Amino acid sequence: MITRIAVAEDNFHLGKVIEEKLFFYDIYKVKFIAENGKELLEKLEENHNVDLILMDIEMPEMNGILATTLVKNKYPQIKILMLTVLDNDENIFNAIKSGADGYLLKDIPHQELHRSIEETLQGGAAMSPSIAAKTLKLLRNPLPEQEIQNAEEVALSEREIDVLEQLCKGLNYTRIAENLYLSPNTVRKHIENIYKKLQVHNKLEAVEKAKKSRII
Repeated sequence: MITRIAVAEDNFHLGKVIEEKLFFYDIYKVKFIAENGKELLEKLEENHNVDLILMDIEMPEMNGILATTLVKNKYPQIKILMLTVLDNDENIFNAIKSGADGYLLKDIPHQELHRSIEETLQGGAAMSPSIAAKTLKLLRNPLPEQEIQNAEEVALSEREIDVLEQLCKGLNYTRIAENLYLSPNTVRKHIENIYKKLQVHNKLEAVEKAKKSRII
């Protein structure tokens, strides 16, 4: 029996990598790749004959958390696996709360992706080992209500988190730009957006608030 899969991924290259991992198995058919949550919902409106969605979290126009909530509300039969590079506590919490059926990291080998898809289709909750460990930690020590509120209010993009992590290492704009293959002007713009979203005025405040809010 063929499993019909949709992919929501804004990075064209990563979307193709995911598709290539699925090509190892003739039981999977990729129905489409959407560049964001909004496009995903539009394509599902046209044809929601999909069994499972591999969902990125950070996407333009509509992120994967909101898209998951909307898909689950309208098409509860569709299974959703979050497939992301983000494994911080807030994203895990919000993904579970939105109705995601599992949470995987993008560097997962194709064999593990296959196993996780089959587990999910059978009603399981597939998770990468590091995610499972963090989920257990969340169950034992739930996030304080204020931290959950802060995490929902502060929505940094995947790239902004990358830049912020580089800032934590004490790197300057030029080094960050080289490490992330960006221009210094783009890095500067990301940092301006980070300061604005975190409501801080300098690097030290940004790093301190990000750690306190458990963004990094």
